[in-house]
Amino acid sequence: MTDLSTAAGIPPVKTKRAVMIYSRYERFWHWSQAILIFVLAMSGFAVHGAFSFVKFGTAVTIHSWAAITLIVLWIFTTFWHFTTGQWRQYLPNLAGLAAVIRFYAWGILTGAPHPYSKTLRRKQNALQSLAYLSFMVIIGPALWSTGIVYLAYPLWAHWAVGTIGLPAVAFVHTAAAFMMVTFVIIHIYMTTTGKTVTHYVRTMITGYDTIELTAAEAAYLSEDEPGRLGT
Repeated sequence: MTDLSTAAGIPPVKTKRAVMIYSRYERFWHWSQAILIFVLAMSGFAVHGAFSFVKFGTAVTIHSWAAITLIVLWIFTTFWHFTTGQWRQYLPNLAGLAAVIRFYAWGILTGAPHPYSKTLRRKQNALQSLAYLSFMVIIGPALWSTGIVYLAYPLWAHWAVGTIGLPAVAFVHTAAAFMMVTFVIIHIYMTTTGKTVTHYVRTMITGYDTIELTAAEAAYLSEDEPGRLGT
């Protein structure tokens, strides 16, 4: 999709169009993951005694099955990201990171324009990409790996006698869980910073957002992927 005007050094003319930038699977993954994380957080707090609305044994069962379901979801989603090339969305463009951080630090409070606009090829700004990358390669793996080790404790309990094995696993798991909860809280807050309070939520439900398209991009979508263009 090379624009001839760009090749000639002339800035391409862009038009704003409603485009489906989040596929059905991305939306399914997002919302099912959100539900599972909520269930895991509530059942996890119940296991730790923070809530008494569910019995300990029931909380453990719910937490274990929700965790297994989330791990399976992540396995399929990892496969989907690499087969579709969407994994590139999580490679942060550090060149624009400082501008985005400045915007969220004080620019957003003064009404400054957002320094980044979504494009057909890049849905996330540098800070979002870095945050999601941390979520997917640090927080998530720390949670499910320690969770699996914790569930498999009967298999290695005899090796852990006299060591801090299980407490260490529990500490890392709990720390990663609080990091996950913190990420979710910030994520929910950030959804309110769009054009309207519900803009980002509506986008993740419908898949459509208004972005700028070059003439070449608009022609490509019209010809090859007309279903992605909104009215």
